[in-house]
Amino acid sequence: MTLSQKQLSFVSQLRTIQQTSPVSRSVLVHCASLMGKACPPAWIVKDPTRNAGRGYFHVDEVTQLPPIVNFQATIAPTPPIMKTKPVIKKFKGFTPTHLPTPIVALPSTDPAAAAVLGMTGGDRSTLIPSINPEFVAWGNYKDVEAIIKTGMFSPVFITGLSGNGKTTMIEQVCADLQRECFRVNIVAETDEDDLFGGYRLQNGDMIWQDGPVTCCMKRGGILLLDEIDLGSDKMMCLQSVLEGKGVYLKKTNTWVTPKEGFTIFATANTKGKGSDDGRFVGTRVMNEAMLDRFDFTLEQEYAPKATERKILTRFMKKFGMEDEAFSENLVVWAAMIRKTFAEGACDEIISTRRLLNIIKAYAMFGDKSKAVKMSLSRFDDATQQSFYSSYTKIDAEILPNGSTDAVEVPVPTVSSTCPF
Repeated sequence: MTLSQKQLSFVSQLRTIQQTSPVSRSVLVHCASLMGKACPPAWIVKDPTRNAGRGYFHVDEVTQLPPIVNFQATIAPTPPIMKTKPVIKKFKGFTPTHLPTPIVALPSTDPAAAAVLGMTGGDRSTLIPSINPEFVAWGNYKDVEAIIKTGMFSPVFITGLSGNGKTTMIEQVCADLQRECFRVNIVAETDEDDLFGGYRLQNGDMIWQDGPVTCCMKRGGILLLDEIDLGSDKMMCLQSVLEGKGVYLKKTNTWVTPKEGFTIFATANTKGKGSDDGRFVGTRVMNEAMLDRFDFTLEQEYAPKATERKILTRFMKKFGMEDEAFSENLVVWAAMIRKTFAEGACDEIISTRRLLNIIKAYAMFGDKSKAVKMSLSRFDDATQQSFYSSYTKIDAEILPNGSTDAVEVPVPTVSSTCPF
């Protein structure tokens, strides 16, 4: 449609906030408030063709305007040096009047802005995660959303098997709420310098550069410590941060106080007690004092059948294809293997991520059998054969003899591999 000058003005303002579509209602409201309006424009929110579901609206015009070259990013000022211990807010009965204003645009071409964030450039213009149209909210999503909405500091430990959407869930909550997410992937070598910052050589000079934890505290963002159980005892440097007190940077003799809205989420495949079965090599037994500083632990299971079917269906639409029978077969197959795994009858499992990989391979090659086999190739030969055989008993289209007759799926019995 051809936009009027007034509509173009709104889209131009919106583009300084978000340069992708669809756009959430909260972003539209924020944009309208910047222009002195009490509510978002009706030509967007009341147009049924623009409704993208889940409170999102198609505003494709933001992707069609010329690129933004020069605009002033909103940068949170660096807190002054504190020489005394800061007063810690009491959160009992705390009701925040507002959440931190989202920092929605950070041009990598602005050295001053990048320096405040501790970034040196790159492709991302914002640390607010992008909206994933294929994402389906389920499980602990509402709990994570509620925790972030309060603005209270409350570190949360989220555990669950791999490929079930722990990290994606946190990122999509931040995307929905327009909150900055500082994701730090923890490895055995991660230390205080990686987390809080250090002196870096730039143009012949040693310059202090804040690390992701320091930047996140200063900006009131969401700190995501991904795979925290892979870290060593050097992660104990986070103790005061996990208490919400801030941190003393001994190399610069400064104290950093967390801005309101700052909180921490940590993901792991274990509960911090290591992996005795060897499935998650490298995970460690975490210090009990550190684990005790997390307010809550949320356990993330694999999605229920109906939810997982919806996830696969949405992912198929991304590739311009719809095959409800295929997604149903994959969901039933994965559920059967997970049940067998839980009973101790096999050592491997089919994650939601692996089902999405099968769909991606099917979109590439147009061959269901090949897609399933490719996704199973990481397992040993016996497991590949048993998993593939079990799938052919569910999906008659890829039976070796080409039969379309229904086949009864046998009940698994305990053995060293999956006995389908």
